[in-house]
Amino acid sequence: MTIAQMQTNQTPFVTSATVTAALAANRPVVALESTIITHGMPWPENLNTARSVEDAVRSHGAEPATIAVMDGTLHIGLEPEAMEALAANDEKANAPAVMKLSRADLPYAMAMGRTGSTTVAATMIAAAAAGIDVFATGGIGGVHRGAEESFDVSADLQELARSPVTVVCAGAKAILDLPKTLEVLETLGVPVVGYQTDELPAFWSRESGLAAPLRADTPGDIATFHSTRQSLGLSGGILIANPLPADAALPRDTIESWIEGAMAAAIADDVKGKAVTPYLLAKINDLSAGRSLAANQVLIIENAKLAAQIAVALKGQGA
Repeated sequence: MTIAQMQTNQTPFVTSATVTAALAANRPVVALESTIITHGMPWPENLNTARSVEDAVRSHGAEPATIAVMDGTLHIGLEPEAMEALAANDEKANAPAVMKLSRADLPYAMAMGRTGSTTVAATMIAAAAAGIDVFATGGIGGVHRGAEESFDVSADLQELARSPVTVVCAGAKAILDLPKTLEVLETLGVPVVGYQTDELPAFWSRESGLAAPLRADTPGDIATFHSTRQSLGLSGGILIANPLPADAALPRDTIESWIEGAMAAAIADDVKGKAVTPYLLAKINDLSAGRSLAANQVLIIENAKLAAQIAVALKGQGA
């Protein structure tokens, strides 16, 4: 382990041995979130998927850096035993709850010695602090359905306008209000780029009915776009929307019926706040007889592959 210092507030973080070596050698590194481990998938699929995602990054020429807070220490890159402990935490008797960390509570967990997994927003903050330019996730958070009454809007959107990290995803999670999410991203000045597509993907589905504002067809094009934004001194990152392969994608109408059923159950169970997304994902997995989880596993691995290719292209351009 190596202790580094955040440039913003001098708070220590820890990098794994492999991430330390990659950063020192100026080799490509891809940041990975950890909420997919603790709040996105059940045990043991969560651990198996996290390992497969890291393998996908390595197989495409970059070093994975899964990010989480463990007992108050921000880890950029998890050693194998730390990842297993995080994944198995909810299976252990009397295990303390793992926090779901965004911008507001990331420093709280560190200050109080807590353990927490990082959302898109918190992962972007940590990646930027460590000098990591590219981050792969499943789907970003956004504007929740009914936000005009609940005001439930993910901090991921604001973070995309702040932290200079290129984020590869399969679009915003389909449980969200996608038109409103896209509108907020436009207002915040966040570039939304369809990868080899003119339509914004909708997480488990390749179609959303919404046009992707921008398009890029190669990892090199995305790397050039990233470098150009940096040269202009623009704040914030780039959102890359990478559609699922056709053979793994699910029909949009079918997904919508599952979402409606899951949302009705959430209302009946009075689920609110940060608990909404993991509740809905778990309920949709039940309603789909596991098909949504299988698609989720494919999309995060495909995003990891593309992110690694972008990170490699960036280093080839001298970044």
